[in-house]
Amino acid sequence: MEKINVSNINYQKEFIDFGVTTYTNKTRAVIKVQDGCNNFCSYCIIPYAKGRVRSRKLENIIQEIESIIKIGIQEVVITGIHIASYGVDFTNENIRLINLLEEINKIKGLKRIRIGSLEPNIITDKFVERLKKVDKICNHFHLSLQSGCDETLKRMNRKYSTKDFDEVVKRLRNAFPNVALTTDIIVGFPGETEEEFKTTYSYLDKIKFYKMHIFKYSPRKGTKAATMVNQIDGKIKEQRSHELIKLSNENEKEFLEKQINKEVQVLFEQKEKEYFKGHTSDYITVKVKGKNLYNKIKSVVIKKEENLELLGETTETVM
Repeated sequence: MEKINVSNINYQKEFIDFGVTTYTNKTRAVIKVQDGCNNFCSYCIIPYAKGRVRSRKLENIIQEIESIIKIGIQEVVITGIHIASYGVDFTNENIRLINLLEEINKIKGLKRIRIGSLEPNIITDKFVERLKKVDKICNHFHLSLQSGCDETLKRMNRKYSTKDFDEVVKRLRNAFPNVALTTDIIVGFPGETEEEFKTTYSYLDKIKFYKMHIFKYSPRKGTKAATMVNQIDGKIKEQRSHELIKLSNENEKEFLEKQINKEVQVLFEQKEKEYFKGHTSDYITVKVKGKNLYNKIKSVVIKKEENLELLGETTETVM
């Protein structure tokens, strides 16, 4: 990743705290809007290592994005350690993540806004109602679930239940047609019995995420989970991880096959042999044969799925 040189003096203190923005292939910029976390999940060292939530000022984020738009960036990714907590540390301002997204949406020249990992609890009816009106928002949401079993979630000190999560999924799927939902799952958390794992598997099979990122639990010194009894054997973690990766691949293939013959908008980011490669707003990888597609958003008709990627033709070619 390359780094953007920013000369605006108002940014200097914040960049010491947060680090400058990075971008890949000059098509997408990653904007870190906050650091730290207040949640203290039992497996996570971040609140101890990074401290409590610290949010960047809204006006400085807007100035930064306005600056990078001038070099041709078309999409920004809003990230942080816990972006759902953006603004909770502002003492004299009632500014939260949705306010930030609404302001970013007004920036001229910006085509897409992508959100990083979200805690489920932020996805309320009111939040979704306002988010629907942010017309540059990408219809891909990465929701940090971690487990599909309520007992495991309690030991993790997560602040929601699987029933709560069902409502979150329903809200997003009702609000955003063709939404792509992805998630993180931890297998082999201390005390996870075979029955609890089967509960998680069944729950994930029901939800049918587009893609799941599977992590085998690893103890972090200084966390509550590291001292819990009933630590899970590595071979069992490996087996459970394998089962969920297999389920994820099956779900992904099924989701991609449903895109065949649809027309989608693709931001092309790189050249790979004879193909130009990019992503739809729901973060599906699409490859197209063509010339001079780099950093362009084009309408593409999907023709087939191949190795969990989609191959298509631009509408100009199709016509």
